[in-house]
Amino acid sequence: MSDALKHECGIAHIRLLKPLEFYKEKYGTAFYGVNKMYLLMEKQHNRGQDGAGFASIKLDTKPGERYISRVRSIAQQPIQDIFAQINGRINKELTEHPEYQDDVALQKKNIPYIGEVLLGHVRYGTFGKNSVESVHPFLRQNNWMHRNLILAGNFNMTNVKELFKNLLDLGQHPKEYTDTITIMEKIGHFLDDAVAKIYKNLKKEGYNKNECSPLIAERLNVAKILRKAAKNWDGGYAMAGLLGHGDSFVLRDPAGIRPTYYYQDDEVVVVASERPVIQTVFNVDFDDVKELEPGHAIITKKSGEVSIQQILKPLERKACSFERIYFSRGSDAEIYQERKELGKLLMPKVLEAIDNDTENSVFSYIPNTAETSFFGMIEAVDEHLNQKKTQAILDGDGKLSKERVIEILSERTRIEKIAIKDVKLRTFITEDSSRDDLVAHVYDVTYGVIKPTDNLVIIDDSIVRGTTLKKSIIKMMDRLHPKKIVVVSSAPQIRYPDCYGIDMAKIEGLIAFKAMLSLLEDNNKYHLIEEVYKKCKKQVDLKDTEVKNFVKELYDHFTDDEISDKISELLSDETVKAEVKIIFQPVDNLHKACPKNLGDWYFTGNYPTAGGNRVVNRAFINFYEGNEERAY
Repeated sequence: MSDALKHECGIAHIRLLKPLEFYKEKYGTAFYGVNKMYLLMEKQHNRGQDGAGFASIKLDTKPGERYISRVRSIAQQPIQDIFAQINGRINKELTEHPEYQDDVALQKKNIPYIGEVLLGHVRYGTFGKNSVESVHPFLRQNNWMHRNLILAGNFNMTNVKELFKNLLDLGQHPKEYTDTITIMEKIGHFLDDAVAKIYKNLKKEGYNKNECSPLIAERLNVAKILRKAAKNWDGGYAMAGLLGHGDSFVLRDPAGIRPTYYYQDDEVVVVASERPVIQTVFNVDFDDVKELEPGHAIITKKSGEVSIQQILKPLERKACSFERIYFSRGSDAEIYQERKELGKLLMPKVLEAIDNDTENSVFSYIPNTAETSFFGMIEAVDEHLNQKKTQAILDGDGKLSKERVIEILSERTRIEKIAIKDVKLRTFITEDSSRDDLVAHVYDVTYGVIKPTDNLVIIDDSIVRGTTLKKSIIKMMDRLHPKKIVVVSSAPQIRYPDCYGIDMAKIEGLIAFKAMLSLLEDNNKYHLIEEVYKKCKKQVDLKDTEVKNFVKELYDHFTDDEISDKISELLSDETVKAEVKIIFQPVDNLHKACPKNLGDWYFTGNYPTAGGNRVVNRAFINFYEGNEERAY
């Protein structure tokens, strides 16, 4: 993605099902879980740049022994920073206490971070300050072991205001107004309540206080706590939690918006945001890694008993298609094929744009994440050329000369590495014209491979705001003096804000929205903006389930091609001499390529939860009123 959309959060959870001595004997180290967690987090680094965190719990510790460890970082390389701290502490203890070297019991008792229950998080913050206090996992502490809660997730909630009010109604005084704190306190409230009720019942049964603790761990119903806590959540989430005594859970939202995968054998339970990460780190096959069903939680009791339980009634499955287009690692077997298919399906539109003149067209991609879709597009070009060659030979009716046959067969798809990202330039000059000049040089181009009669076809995985295209890429491409520049997006037009994890909260920044506004103005229909604004305002006090997305009405006045043509116009200017054409993936093709991930609300405005419509209305109201606040 050439626009700086960045990424979203990723989670990693490991539960070791054997004593630490087992891993020492089989794998040579009691730090097996810590080592695997490092790999899980590092291989999900593509999902977060702002920070990272790690937490662990030791099972069956004695009173007075530390059993919870946590470390978080917002360093430039946060994962490496975290594990440098962990390894530094481990090595310090082993150096100062040689007797720990081969004694797992002493290691567990005296060295932090070594535990059986582990949770990792890589963060890309869409909301809130980028401080270490904003980095997951979050910790809710209590002297009762069972009431300690560690929480981390990949999520955004659309109804934080409502959830916050619910906490106030319960008599709580939350320390922050954020969805993470609100969710943690919600779970914590029902956890406290459950522990108190079990304790009360145990006392009635005649158990003394010391006898109650292990029995509370046995009787605690994590699924029941989650059902109560998550009852009114509206958003996309993969929520992971650890309880102080050793229970753990990962819960996925009922529409399956955020991805969650797990693997289990007799040694370990592991959960992560991406399938290939688990495959690689634990060397298991594709089919061994399962997808957690929407609305379900994978729950591991302290005893090691693992269950998959339905927590919330599943909604229509709307797994985020951006995961397939861009966020998730392309090494996933399904995602790799889906991205290739996205490139293939665009080929008819590309051929139309270049008048089927493949001989005078050069194909390339930008940025590197678009490479797989590029492969698919090139396969489609090759198929087109093969058909063209076959037809030319058939038309010759067996009378072609040897030279002509060689000429026909020698035509190849012209592939070049056109754009190279030199460095991440820092815009340290704040004056606009100077900054724009710096941005224009983020990419460099390969000279000497484009002729003035050539079309230059560049595929991108998606176009969000179009800023980098306008200020950098198209201008750089134009320096090669092609006849025509065709920019192809493997994703459809992004028309609406996202509210479930991607940092797209402001509708006015989207290039498709700007194009629609421009078309309204061109067609003397700009008054419709105020009409839609009034409709949105009337819905402010309605329940989420009653709110409609009226912004759709504005797009309905124009075809997809009309909006694409206007985007082409907006992303070019008088300094660009080549003709510029922007092509977007049709939504129907997206669904063909990614049949299991049909979440398309940022393209269609069809939000999978009721809160989504409220967010898009708020985003439009903010735009109309010139309000810089976020829509959620």
